[in-house]
Amino acid sequence: MKMWAGRFSKEENKEVNDFNSSIRVDSRMYKEDITGSMAHAFMLGKCGIITSDESDLIIKTLEEILSDIESGKLEIDYEAEDIHMFVEEQLTKRIGLVGKKLHTARSRNDQVALDFRMYTKKEILEIKNLVKSLIKEILFVSKQNIDLIMPGYTHLQRAQPILLSHQLLAYANMLIRDLERLDDCYKRTDYMPLGAAALAGTTHNIDRFIVKEKLGFNNVTLNSIDSVSDRDFAVELASAISLIMMHLSRFSEEIILWCSWEFKFMELDDSYATGSSIMPQKKNPDITELIRGKTGRTYGNLIALLTMLKGIPLAYNKDMQEDKELLFDSIDTVKECLSIFTPMLHTATFIKENMYNAAKKGFINATDLADYLAKKGMPFRDAYKLTGSIVLDSIKENVTLDEIKIEKYKEYSSLISDDVYSAIDLKNCVEKRLSFGGTSKEMVLKQISLLEEELGK
Repeated sequence: MKMWAGRFSKEENKEVNDFNSSIRVDSRMYKEDITGSMAHAFMLGKCGIITSDESDLIIKTLEEILSDIESGKLEIDYEAEDIHMFVEEQLTKRIGLVGKKLHTARSRNDQVALDFRMYTKKEILEIKNLVKSLIKEILFVSKQNIDLIMPGYTHLQRAQPILLSHQLLAYANMLIRDLERLDDCYKRTDYMPLGAAALAGTTHNIDRFIVKEKLGFNNVTLNSIDSVSDRDFAVELASAISLIMMHLSRFSEEIILWCSWEFKFMELDDSYATGSSIMPQKKNPDITELIRGKTGRTYGNLIALLTMLKGIPLAYNKDMQEDKELLFDSIDTVKECLSIFTPMLHTATFIKENMYNAAKKGFINATDLADYLAKKGMPFRDAYKLTGSIVLDSIKENVTLDEIKIEKYKEYSSLISDDVYSAIDLKNCVEKRLSFGGTSKEMVLKQISLLEEELGK
């Protein structure tokens, strides 16, 4: 019989029961549900709402139920309506009427809100650790390849010479911002909602702050209606996850390009690539392609959450049961992707010669030639135009800027002398970019140091 069956004269239709049930989704919150119930029972005892003996018995039995679930002695019954009812039924089976006192001054509405916040807090910390591990790996790979020069791109066209480490650290900076967003999300999740009851609070003389301290929350929710209807924290985490996945997807896209024969800037380790069922020469970057594809899933979950919430009135509505399946899927997806991306990057090989050879083509030192002329006194716009003409002539003659003879350069401008070759040397082009945040080795090492400092906070 359902816990709420007193009002009803008929048993619930089986199809309705199956449709209404959420235990296959929310059963993963069993630990949070039991721990939250233990804190609630402790508070009820402290406040004299139940006796201390009853409180102790409920807590002791809940501890046994938790131990039995984790040891496999007790299997979760997926015929139950939800994890909250399953735990309460188990408690009542073991200690009878005393078990029925646990739900005093509590509704499933605030109970669900508590479990969901506790679970979300735990998952935010786990995601943060995975993001930190990836950032550390990027820093390690950057140090290992600190001198490797490659072409930087805009519009997927070779643009200017950069260090590979500088390109990789762009993703580290994105992930640092992701950590900040997760921290912000954690702060707003860290509010204890239990005690709001269904929506209006309770007539029992409870102390919500006892529960807050017992469960390690930083704050208590202020408004009982908002306590049970707020899912902003779920939307925030879904959004933060979507951004992490977007960053992983962009990184994956570059790896896919770099692994192609058209680029061949890097090669994945055999243990992190797959082959073809028909083409024996193929080595496919399937992991990165899957990450790119799974990113869309997390976007969908975010939009579904927002859409589900946008039209429901206060306070709790059954629509909100959908929140957990959506967020849990995003959590599982980002954790899986981060967990496999980090070792994949660690075992990958960058092909220095191919990167450097690509950097020598495409006139990516043209900006440095224009800067050289500007430093000699030519207005930059004139220097820009002249350099464009030199590039056009070089394309026709099939030569690079460093292959042009000095006599030919002097025909373009009397300002050009032998030092032009040093100005357009690829290594010098990189090392001269000493502006803060630039691609010179000095600035890249400074960036690594600052990122390491940020991670250590």
